[in-house]
Amino acid sequence: MRIHTKKSANICDGPILKSMILYALPLIATNLLQLLFNAADVAVLALFAEGGDGAVAAVGATGSLIQLIINVFVGLSVGTNVLVARCVGSGDTERSRRIVGCSVTVSVLGGIALLFVGVFGARTFLTWTQCDAEVLDMATLYLKIYFLGMPIIMLYNFSTAVLRGVGDTFRPLLYLIVGGVVNVALNVLFVVGFKKDVEGVAIATVSSQGVSAALAIIALCKEEGAAKLTKKHLRLYGRELADMAKIGLPSGLQGSLFSISNVLVQSSINVFGKTAMAANTIASQYDTCTYQAMYGVSLASTVFVSQNYGAKRYDRVKRSALTALGLTTATGLIFGGLIALFARPLCSIMTDDAQTTEYAVTRTVIISVTYFLCGLQEVFAYSLRGLGKSMTAMFVVLGGTCVFRIIWLKTVLVKYHTLTALYLLYPASWLLTALIFVPIFIVCLKDAKKKLSADGSSGGSSQSYSL
Repeated sequence: MRIHTKKSANICDGPILKSMILYALPLIATNLLQLLFNAADVAVLALFAEGGDGAVAAVGATGSLIQLIINVFVGLSVGTNVLVARCVGSGDTERSRRIVGCSVTVSVLGGIALLFVGVFGARTFLTWTQCDAEVLDMATLYLKIYFLGMPIIMLYNFSTAVLRGVGDTFRPLLYLIVGGVVNVALNVLFVVGFKKDVEGVAIATVSSQGVSAALAIIALCKEEGAAKLTKKHLRLYGRELADMAKIGLPSGLQGSLFSISNVLVQSSINVFGKTAMAANTIASQYDTCTYQAMYGVSLASTVFVSQNYGAKRYDRVKRSALTALGLTTATGLIFGGLIALFARPLCSIMTDDAQTTEYAVTRTVIISVTYFLCGLQEVFAYSLRGLGKSMTAMFVVLGGTCVFRIIWLKTVLVKYHTLTALYLLYPASWLLTALIFVPIFIVCLKDAKKKLSADGSSGGSSQSYSL
């Protein structure tokens, strides 16, 4: 028997497009609000911090490093999302609760490990990225405070992954809104009131994540179905942890190696100086809006594919993936086109410097108008994870994106040493990766059809799938 509650989307029955839109909209709103709150951090620093563009550059210099360090554990939360969705589709409530307890335990232990790595390695890591000497101290301070809150941040990621796995994307949105309001209020308090600059922004970020995490944990404790968190399940289960790792570790490893290429890109940007660093930080607040909107559709594709695979509904597995590809293309073109159209006034809001504005506009236009290609790449990858093909997705992305970008930096950028040449590596890598995914995805769908046919595609089995 499949599990469905009023708080969760009806994923295994009914019109896929309507259900996917209803599921993805809160995710998109969550991602965009997160960006808005992040942009508020940058705006408060740009307008009120004594360091000005230097403070903005310091925060921007940490982004790729943070993703590099935390991505393995964030990847495990993807495993949680997929496994919970699979259990919902097959009706295995008890296993789902074991996964929930195991996931919360992993989040806390992983967060503690990341705390030590980030706090003690902050300056060394930033030095490796050739962070500008003028902002190194500020960037180091921000990074250390951020990682002090890593257990809280990991707890939030895993808890909301559980809720999304059962089809609930609305409550994570509410928790983010509450945390985001706290974040903005504390930004103003620390930066404007106490003159704390990057230190204040970091404290505000960690505090707001703590509020959101607390709300998510309370929700899991009050659940009655597959997402319920109980004291007896707060432990590491061998089988569940192994399955989480089978899906999550390739995703996390992909994210970390992907971040290595981004760190190399950030290092190349750093070579152009503080102005280029500040411009990159400003532009990323806007062009990433397009990505986060598409990312909501990508996450939806994972849950829709996984739940229907657990329910043995191959027809809906295939249609879910195709629907997500169409949605992400439309989303990317609409969001990207609007941001590119208003690139100059948007970038001018955060800086008075003409050169910084020019650099920011260049990046915004190049990235925004081509971001739909990245959306296609992401839906392919996340749909494959929903089928349990996380290793396949990892190798395609690593080859088509990470390796390609490194080659670009060592060849094209060396010959044409401009920011435009640097930014063009993004759309080139997205296009290549999406093209590689097409034939591989077709083969994986055929394999899934054979497996479900062999198991007896009845659409309502309670069988639990082990990966």
